[in-house]
Amino acid sequence: QVQLVESGGGLVQAGGSLRLSCAVSERPVSSYAMGWFRQAPGKEREFVAARGWSGVSTYYADFVKGRFTISRDNAKNTEYLQMNSLKPEDTAVYYCAARSGTSGRYYYTDSYNYWGQGTQVTVSS
Repeated sequence: QVQLVESGGGLVQAGGSLRLSCAVSERPVSSYAMGWFRQAPGKEREFVAARGWSGVSTYYADFVKGRFTISRDNAKNTEYLQMNSLKPEDTAVYYCAARSGTSGRYYYTDSYNYWGQGTQVTVSS
C-alpha cells in the first residue's frame, strides 16, 4: 500500500517561506502524477499545484503562481512544495496526493488515489 508522509508545515509570518515535503513509499515517486491541495476551515479542499505524468509539466492555481514551486528529489523519493511570500489567506491544511491512473483532471480531488495525512500551515499577519 502506497503511503504519502507529509512534513514541513508550521507557523510563519506573512511574507515568509515554508517547504512542504511528501515522502512516497513502496514505489518511485516518478510512478505517479503528484498534486498538492489545501483545505481551510469551513471550506472545500482546493487545488494548489500539480506535476503531470511527463514529470516535467507543472500546473499551479492562479492564487499561488509566482509564489509556490513544485520540485522533486528522486533519490529521496520525495515531492516538495516550496511556498514563498506567504499570505494569511494561505492558512490551511495542505495535502499531497498521488494518482496512478491517467484519467481525470489534475485539479480534481477525485482524480487522486492516495493522500497524505495533511500538514498545517498557519500564516500570521
